[in-house]
Amino acid sequence: MKLTFLGAAGEVTGSCYLVETGATRFLIDCGMFQGGRAADYKNRRFGFDPRRIDFVLLSHAHIDHSGLIPRLAAAGFRGPVYATRATCDLLNVMLPDSGHLQEREAERDDGAPLYTEKHARNSLRRLEAVEYDAELRPHPSVRCTFRDAGHILGSAILEIRVGPTKLVFSGDLGQPDRPIVADPTPIRSADVLLVESTYGDRNHKSYVQTLDEIAFAITDTIASRKGNVVIPAFAVGRTQEILHILAQLRREGRIPPLEVYVDSPMALAATRITLRHATLPDLPGLRFTESLEESMRLNSVRAGAVIISASGMCEGGRIKHHLRYNISRPECAILFAGFQAQGTLGRRIVDGAKTVRIFGEPYAVRARIFTVGGLSAHADQAALLGWLGNFRRAPRQTWVVHGEPLAANALFEKIRGMGWNAKVPFLNQSVELA
Repeated sequence: MKLTFLGAAGEVTGSCYLVETGATRFLIDCGMFQGGRAADYKNRRFGFDPRRIDFVLLSHAHIDHSGLIPRLAAAGFRGPVYATRATCDLLNVMLPDSGHLQEREAERDDGAPLYTEKHARNSLRRLEAVEYDAELRPHPSVRCTFRDAGHILGSAILEIRVGPTKLVFSGDLGQPDRPIVADPTPIRSADVLLVESTYGDRNHKSYVQTLDEIAFAITDTIASRKGNVVIPAFAVGRTQEILHILAQLRREGRIPPLEVYVDSPMALAATRITLRHATLPDLPGLRFTESLEESMRLNSVRAGAVIISASGMCEGGRIKHHLRYNISRPECAILFAGFQAQGTLGRRIVDGAKTVRIFGEPYAVRARIFTVGGLSAHADQAALLGWLGNFRRAPRQTWVVHGEPLAANALFEKIRGMGWNAKVPFLNQSVELA
């Protein structure tokens, strides 16, 4: 059996792993690369023939794990894509939205889209919903069970048995004790383990500290400085958690009355899907903007607003417009509540850029920048090690994936210190599994 690391190796995005046996070839995830000049090039080439892939096992709906499924199907893949029911619900809105954005960006840049909205809608026929903890037989020689990863709605850890070998793919693991989603499921054994390392080199602030920081950022900006708070947030998972927190802070009287705008049709759709599977508290003053006209009207709001918009890394979507109208105003604040990958606009802002380019034009960064690490949907180093501590014995081989080099190598050193056989793979590396 051969395993090839086609993405999320030495970086966070582009999650994709090819498993080849004498009887079958399948993918674990099929995600889009995001950020950096090489992303478009990498997204346009597969390291395999899509027509020869039998099936895909999908860990969750985030685009860096699912975003190339439309391109895969358009290139000839005709097998099923297995995912949890909630993930399938989310993909039914996320993939067409991604295709629409690809078309708009290609039109603006006078290029060819990675795929179209039609490609995305056609690819939805490939989806097959599975239940947590129920054994799936995608091929006579393969058994798979989806376990709750606690990352976002529908996220899964994959336990895969190929003959006598048990392969475990952690997917993106969530931080324990968070609202809306469950804690990651403990896994007791594996022959081969792939574990994410997004925050493998650091620990998050405590949830209490995080709530204090959000309360300060909003109260000081809205009540004292008379500005707006702009929050770049992933439409799926992060937006719903932020709404939960704002409702809690408002209920406790820790923030003033607010006008909260969620400017993302995708976030509205994801919130509706969330309400099918979980509950969210009421938040007074909450408004969802759907049309482009409603979004544009927010440009004239000069004070008293919390604007939540996608994308979470500021690479596309409506968030760029809100940054353009607020980032140069010292009375405003930009609050980052999620990971910012290398090469993204969000990363440049977080790293302290004095000027950034938005839609090709330079804008001075005068707004205050808050980075709230404690809201990450990813497990930090302590939580990752805690999850690994559930294994009754060390896997034969552990591969540290889905992390930038510093984070992946820091977690690798910790795992090696446990006496485990661990390695950090490089992109397109192939290894033989006994």
